[in-house]
Amino acid sequence: MSYDDETDGFDSGAGGTGQTRTRLPEGGTGDVYGGARRPTRNSRSLVTVVGVVVLLVAAIAFANRGDGTDTPRTTDTAKGTAPTAATGIRPVAGRHAGIPAGYARDEQGAQSAAANYAVALGSADMFDKAKRDQVLQSIIAPASVSTFRKTLDQAYSPNFFKNVGLNEDGSTPQGFTFISRTSPIGTRAIEFTGDKASVQVWCTGLIGLAGEGSRNPVTDSWFTISMELAWIGNDWKTVTHTQKDGPAPIGGDTRASSADEIADAVNGYGGFTYAR
Repeated sequence: MSYDDETDGFDSGAGGTGQTRTRLPEGGTGDVYGGARRPTRNSRSLVTVVGVVVLLVAAIAFANRGDGTDTPRTTDTAKGTAPTAATGIRPVAGRHAGIPAGYARDEQGAQSAAANYAVALGSADMFDKAKRDQVLQSIIAPASVSTFRKTLDQAYSPNFFKNVGLNEDGSTPQGFTFISRTSPIGTRAIEFTGDKASVQVWCTGLIGLAGEGSRNPVTDSWFTISMELAWIGNDWKTVTHTQKDGPAPIGGDTRASSADEIADAVNGYGGFTYAR
């Protein structure tokens, strides 16, 4: 999913260059969903509400959490290598609540964390109260979790669910598959000071209901997330999160797939652990 408006972004000055590598795959003729007219992106605009309230929450906390293992990492980063070359740093040492955790305490580790956290915050899990709380507990600075939880609980309201095509309780209507998925395209560090980092993540995302007759068919978007992270409890934690549209390429002429094709693709193709 994407949060479309930026209200308190970071400095957009030049940072690192290059593209994000992906590692460790986790899984293994159509009209547009039954002839439904491709809608305007009102649902996308409404999702912006979530982004806006998240932007208002910012705090740095210090606490201990260590569920990643101390797997040795190579520290040589081979300065001057090609953009797609491996950094030589192990991407993560473990997982917490299904989200990659245990990043290196360096610029590459901060970028890897930001990319994977963007995936978590843009997932369909955020539309389920219990799963959303797990996500927040895993990636948000500990002292900020309760504030994030309160604001997001208010944002994910019955009206919000209804406007993105879900039932008022956030469940998916029978016969449909709800899709909210974010895929980072690249990352760059805007600032890094050892225990703090500002990172931008360029993403594309999918959101909508796949199913015959859907009035909210799955659409794509392009956006850039800016995150401020802090090194807390031997890992990177999200402190602030802002978002803006683009950069977006010109749309191609690929035909829109059927509802079944989209649902099968999203359910059948696993995501990745992202590493810089």
